[in-house]
Amino acid sequence: MKHMLSGVAALTALMTSQALAHTGLEGGSGFAAGIGHPVGGLDHVLAMVAVGVLAVQMSMQTGRQSALWLVPVSFVVFMAVGGVLGMIGVTMPMVEQGIVGSVIILGAVIAWGRVMPQAAAMIFVGVLAMFHGHAHGTEMPLNASGVEYAMGFMLATASLHALGVGLGLSVQKVLSRSAPLAARIGGGVIALGGLGLVVA
Repeated sequence: MKHMLSGVAALTALMTSQALAHTGLEGGSGFAAGIGHPVGGLDHVLAMVAVGVLAVQMSMQTGRQSALWLVPVSFVVFMAVGGVLGMIGVTMPMVEQGIVGSVIILGAVIAWGRVMPQAAAMIFVGVLAMFHGHAHGTEMPLNASGVEYAMGFMLATASLHALGVGLGLSVQKVLSRSAPLAARIGGGVIALGGLGLVVA
């Protein structure tokens, strides 16, 4: 577990440095631009970490380890679809509101703490992912390779999911019986962060 968390932390630090080094990435590679986009906005970061936390919460509730990867993978897949739609110019309504709303909704669902069927959770996070993906796609630098850019934002997103999973599993290991309550409190904090983005 310690090795996994160390790896996630190192990758996150690398992604952050890439994002800062490529502000206004018109001259950067598509891959670097793709990595930089999800980590460049607090709304994206909170939502993607929340998906990892939700996956751990579902795994604790149902005893199904598959939730740890199926829920995040669903987000990444649907986000890629949204990204393609954005790249080819297909419009989606209320994308920015959907992104901020996803933070609030994900946090609220975690805080609520009720068991959700795994298939429903996969569809739920997938719908929210479409907003994030569409924003990534429409903001792709003009001279970037679409494939490289998509690979970049998919890797960054998967890493943020892994960070959320790692945090959730660490809390579960350290707090044991109090882990479900800690997850719900964390969800409440995420939802409040989303509300803060609305009023900021």
